[in-house]
Amino acid sequence: MVEDEPVVRKLIVELLGDLGYRVLEADDGPSGLAILQSDQRVDLLITDVGLPGLNGRQIADAARPARPGLKVLFMTGYAENAMPSNDYLAQGMDLITKPFPMDVLAQRLRKIMAR
Repeated sequence: MVEDEPVVRKLIVELLGDLGYRVLEADDGPSGLAILQSDQRVDLLITDVGLPGLNGRQIADAARPARPGLKVLFMTGYAENAMPSNDYLAQGMDLITKPFPMDVLAQRLRKIMAR
């Protein structure tokens, strides 16, 4: 979980814990990438799109050579049609727009993890 807003990060980490997931968290892009480049088990990267240091897509792209099957859920406060480009999402990547209800996030996570 990579999110620079502490309140948002805390809420999502709590939800993930309640859903039975073990969560590793980072507050910026370089810290998130360091986790992904470690030997920690990571099944899903949840990351804000706009982060200090590295943005969410840069983190995912840098992690994928070592973790080719990494599933990614981007979060953004921008409308989906305001993303940097039409090809922002590659295979295995999804997007959710903030703010979102926690039950919607939980449903999306179940769907992503079931793939």
